[in-house]
Amino acid sequence: MAAAADAAEVPPPPREFRGVWIATVANIDWPSRPGLTAEQQKQELLALLDRAAELRLNAVIFQVRPMADALYESALEPWSEFLTGRMGQSPGYDPLAFAITAAHARGLELHAWFNPYRARHPSSRSPISDKHLIRRRPEWIKTYGTHQWMNPTHPEVAAHTLAVIRDVVRRYDIDGVHIDDYFYPYRERGPDGQLLLFPDEDTWQKYRQAGGTLGRDDWRRAAINAFVRDLYREVKALKPWVKVGISPFGIWRPNHPPGITGLDAFAELYADARLWFQEGWCDYLAPQLYWPIAQPRQSFPKLLAWWAEQNTQRRHLWPGLYTSRVRERPSENGPKGWPAQEIAEQIALIRQQRGASGAIHFSIKALRDNPDRLADHLHRLYAEAALVPAIDWSAPPLPLGLTQLPPPRCQLLRQQQPPVLRIDPPRDTRFLVLRHRTARGWTTRLLPPPSEPQQPLHLPLEGEAAPAVAVLDRFGRLSPFVLPE
Repeated sequence: MAAAADAAEVPPPPREFRGVWIATVANIDWPSRPGLTAEQQKQELLALLDRAAELRLNAVIFQVRPMADALYESALEPWSEFLTGRMGQSPGYDPLAFAITAAHARGLELHAWFNPYRARHPSSRSPISDKHLIRRRPEWIKTYGTHQWMNPTHPEVAAHTLAVIRDVVRRYDIDGVHIDDYFYPYRERGPDGQLLLFPDEDTWQKYRQAGGTLGRDDWRRAAINAFVRDLYREVKALKPWVKVGISPFGIWRPNHPPGITGLDAFAELYADARLWFQEGWCDYLAPQLYWPIAQPRQSFPKLLAWWAEQNTQRRHLWPGLYTSRVRERPSENGPKGWPAQEIAEQIALIRQQRGASGAIHFSIKALRDNPDRLADHLHRLYAEAALVPAIDWSAPPLPLGLTQLPPPRCQLLRQQQPPVLRIDPPRDTRFLVLRHRTARGWTTRLLPPPSEPQQPLHLPLEGEAAPAVAVLDRFGRLSPFVLPE
C-alpha cells in the first residue's frame, strides 16, 4: 500500500470554479474565420486551451450548437457554417471530441454550450442545409427581426432540443451541459421603429382552443420553465455527474434588489431564472453580471448578493464576468471599456460573497489578447491551481463502510531511468491530482487517467521528487492524498 500516513499533511487544493466561454457563433472566439483547414482549426483551439491552462483556469464552456447546427458529428442537425463557411459541410474531424480530449489533457473540464431556440443568426451567410430545421420543420420557425427562432411554445421544439442534448450527453465525455441567456429573443424593432411582437399566435390560439387558462406571458414562461426542468431531469437520468449550468441575464426583474433598473428578463425573455435556482433545476447558475462595481443602477455587488440570497437549494453560484470589456487604455473619451483592475475587484467581491464559489469569463478572446495586462491580474488572483467545486447532491453514496473515496495505488519504479511513478486509479476517476511541496508552497497538477479503463498511468519523474497523489471523481469528490511506495 502507498504510504497514506506520510501524506496526511498534504493540504487539499482550494476549490473555485474558474471558467471561460469559447463562443463559436459568428466566429467570436473560434475558429478565427470559417474555412480554415482542420489542422489550422485544431492549432487555434489548442492555443486557446493552452492559454486557459496557463492562467490556471479549470473549465471551458465550448459552444457546440449556435443556431440549430452542430460543431460535432450529428445525425440530428447539420454541421455549423462557422467551421467551413458552408452549413452542412464536414470540417474533416469532430471538433467537440477533439476539444474534450485536449481540455482533459490540460486538467480542464469541458462543458458543452447549447443555444436552445435560435435557428439562424444575422451573421449567417451560407445557404441553408436541407438537414436544417428551417427546411425540415418550417412550422417550428419564426422570423423575428434579424433572427430566425424556434417557437418555444411549440411542443415539438422542446422535444427536439432535448433530443439533441441527450445525444451529446450519451456519446461524448463532457463534464457539463450549459445554456445561455437566449430563451425568447431579446426584443427588436422594425424599420418603422415599432417594437416587434414575437409571432407565436398559432400556438397561442391552439392553447386557448384546447381550454388553456394561463395569460399569454405566463403561458410563455411555463413553456420555458418546463424545458429547463426537463433538461435537468433528463441529463441527470443519463449521467448524474454531468453538471447542468444556466447563464441568464443578470437582472431577474427591475427593483430586485431595490434600486436596480434594466431589462426585465422575467417579462421580456420569459426567463424565470430565480425559480430555476430555487427549484434546484441546475447545478450552477451563472447570471451575467456585466456591469461595473460603481454603476449604482446595475450594481455588481448588490446583484451578486441578491442572487446569493436566492440560492435556497445550495447549488453553485458562478457569475458571468464581462471580461471582454477590458480595454488597453480605457478612457471617458474613447471606446467604452474597463481597466483590468475592474475584473480583479469583481473576483475579489465574489470570493467575499457567501454562497458564491467562482466565476466565468466572457470570453476567451480577452484572455488571449491580454488588454491592459489582464493576464498579470489573473496570474496573481489564480496563483494557486483550484479544483472545481463538487456536486455532492448528484453523487451516489460511497460504498458501504467508506467515508472517503479510495485513493489510487502508487508505486515508484526506481529501477527505471528516469524513475517512473506508476499510478493505478480507481474506476470513474476524472482527474489525477498531483501535489508537490516547493519553497513557495504547494503546486497542483491535474492529469486525466489512462484512456483504457483499469490501466495504470506511468509518469516519468525526470529528477522531480515524487508527488503526493489523489483522485478526483466525476462528481468532484477528492480522495485522500497518498505517497508512492
